[in-house]
Amino acid sequence: AFHECILQTRLQAGQGYGNTLNCVLTVYRNESVAGFFKGMSFPLASIAVYSSVVFGVFSNTQRLLSQLRHGDPSRTPELADMALASTVAGFVSVAIGTPVDLVKIRLQMQTQPYIEANIKLKPTVPGFPVYQGPIHCFRTVLQKEGIAGIYRGAGAMLLRDVPGYCFYFIPYTFFCGWITPDGCISPNPSSIWLAGGVAGAISWAIATPMDVVKTRLQADGVYLNKYKGTLDCILQSYQNEGLKVFFRGITVNTVRGFPVSSAMFLGYELSLKAMKRDQTETNP
Repeated sequence: AFHECILQTRLQAGQGYGNTLNCVLTVYRNESVAGFFKGMSFPLASIAVYSSVVFGVFSNTQRLLSQLRHGDPSRTPELADMALASTVAGFVSVAIGTPVDLVKIRLQMQTQPYIEANIKLKPTVPGFPVYQGPIHCFRTVLQKEGIAGIYRGAGAMLLRDVPGYCFYFIPYTFFCGWITPDGCISPNPSSIWLAGGVAGAISWAIATPMDVVKTRLQADGVYLNKYKGTLDCILQSYQNEGLKVFFRGITVNTVRGFPVSSAMFLGYELSLKAMKRDQTETNP
């Protein structure tokens, strides 16, 4: 669920963008409509698998915990079980998502001028593409920086995704139960849509500060490495730009988080209903 669009990446790691509207106009003016879709082919190709795995891990961990605690996997999970299942989903998300995010962010940031870079030391002139596409980007990073390079920013992503998914799945379950009328066995599509959207907006608001750090760490390295690690990135960002830097892109995140999460949860719940119906028909 946590995937950045180019506006978010540029606001968090780019230079010279005052606000969201200024970022939209600058990208359009310099790179036309195609600029808004930079680096998106790789995540778009993998998002269905990524989301399915994360939601599947969350759901199956919940069922396993209910089975272990109460001997009934279909029992309504307790808050502690939901938190633990969300944490496991966060770890899995980082394992799968870090390389995908790194490639996407490098492709989105590679044409950005890097003011502090010493161009004489680098064969690549800032402003010109370093990578020819997602596969070339992945191969180049792997060759130059190894597995550690592919998983650059994983620590920050873990600090984003574990609390992020806790504030994603738990509020969703709470709001769904609250909105659903008494006597209904399962929530209706409109309840799912609303609860999913609210949960998405909340989780993105919570996740934004560490998302800024993760984006900066992963964008770092196109021209030269500015940050030594997560803590160094936090300290440098705070010293240079103050506390407000950690809330860059929060508007884009929360506004986009609502419809994206609504669609995710709707797809998830409808898939579960379809599978349950098939099981009932197979085993009457």
